[in-house]
Amino acid sequence: MSDLPTPMPPVQRVVTGHDQDGRAIFVSEDFSYPRPIQSTAADFLLMWNTATVPADNNDETDGRERDAGQTINAGSVIRIVDMHPGSESPMHRTNSIDYGIVLDGEIELELEDGARKTIAKGGVIIQRGTNHLWRNITDKVCRIAFVLIEAPAYLHNGQPLPEHKPD
Repeated sequence: MSDLPTPMPPVQRVVTGHDQDGRAIFVSEDFSYPRPIQSTAADFLLMWNTATVPADNNDETDGRERDAGQTINAGSVIRIVDMHPGSESPMHRTNSIDYGIVLDGEIELELEDGARKTIAKGGVIIQRGTNHLWRNITDKVCRIAFVLIEAPAYLHNGQPLPEHKPD
């Protein structure tokens, strides 16, 4: 009997676009699993990203093929993250507004002062350029959908707070 958690199912991605007459069409569909990333016990699956905000719906680039970085380089990003049991992210802050939707399991969110909240399945987190980390304190994988949208740095006393991105 294995001590590994039951793997999560693959994620379905359906992309729409337009045909030569400007009518809506299905462009692609795939099923993929999040993949491990270095330096953390989490698996990431980039679903899509845009180079700009607002997005350019005339850009025919598959948003999965554009480099999004581990956090966000520019534009917007949607990714699925599977946090393994007992795992913890580094403390980080990005110049973005982030929406995290817990799809399965639960996750603990810790702020730089040590304040913590547990977010369960169906919960939504809105990160507004704050320094934070994620911690899975359960024995099950926690799957979260994250949408990150580029934003100017938060101004504290008129000075922008610096990004603090993990290596």
